[in-house]
Amino acid sequence: MKCREIIRILEEKYPPSCAEEWDNPGLLLGRAEKDVRKILVALDVTDQAVERALEWGADLIVSHHPLIFKGIRQINDGNFLGRRILTLAEHGIACYAMHTNFDVRGMADLNEKQLNLKNTEVLLKTGENQGKPQGIGRIGDLPEPMDPMQLAGYVKQQLKLPAVRCYGKSGEKLVRAAVSGGSGKSVVDVAVAAGARALITGDIDYHTAIDALAQGLVIIDAGHYGTESVFIESVARELSVLLPECRTAAMEIEQPFTVI
Repeated sequence: MKCREIIRILEEKYPPSCAEEWDNPGLLLGRAEKDVRKILVALDVTDQAVERALEWGADLIVSHHPLIFKGIRQINDGNFLGRRILTLAEHGIACYAMHTNFDVRGMADLNEKQLNLKNTEVLLKTGENQGKPQGIGRIGDLPEPMDPMQLAGYVKQQLKLPAVRCYGKSGEKLVRAAVSGGSGKSVVDVAVAAGARALITGDIDYHTAIDALAQGLVIIDAGHYGTESVFIESVARELSVLLPECRTAAMEIEQPFTVI
């Protein structure tokens, strides 16, 4: 199957027009006319993902985070990104990314289902789809009222994580919660304004967290990887159905850190 045909199918469901202006989704490396038989799905195009692609004989890597995000002035073996690009190009492995367009059309729904949120609404509206709001994250009711520590344990269990950070002490039973996969610093004020009493996200710094608490918002920091690794298995399953003529493999879900 041609790479361009795979891209057409993916972009029908996750159109690049849904991506943020600063983003860089799409075919970032490779030829559109390349024949693709094996697809590897990864959250990031790391050295480990490149090694797996080489070992397995992948023709295409579909990732969430773009391999190339900022401008590049040189591509050589003098830095880690140049080495990755050269290795992939030398072996004819294409790279395609679905980033904030997937956040809008896929990640928010996946996170909502992981946490079993009810009566949900879009957290940060970025547009419309068939007359309905679409955007980043979700806000909804928890399956049952939980205090902050109970919620932290619930998030850890549902997202299958080794640990989470909880900013907020036991006491008030929380009902309305927001979730935003990846880095959620930018949606803290949005969550407060929407009436959420807790925000489940990642990459929350200390000052942002204590300021959120001062506004009555509990923060459960489940990590950038922890809130988005659901992309890997979900997209791999989806591609297996959409592209039966191709073989699809998923990178192993493994936290990029160790809690000691």
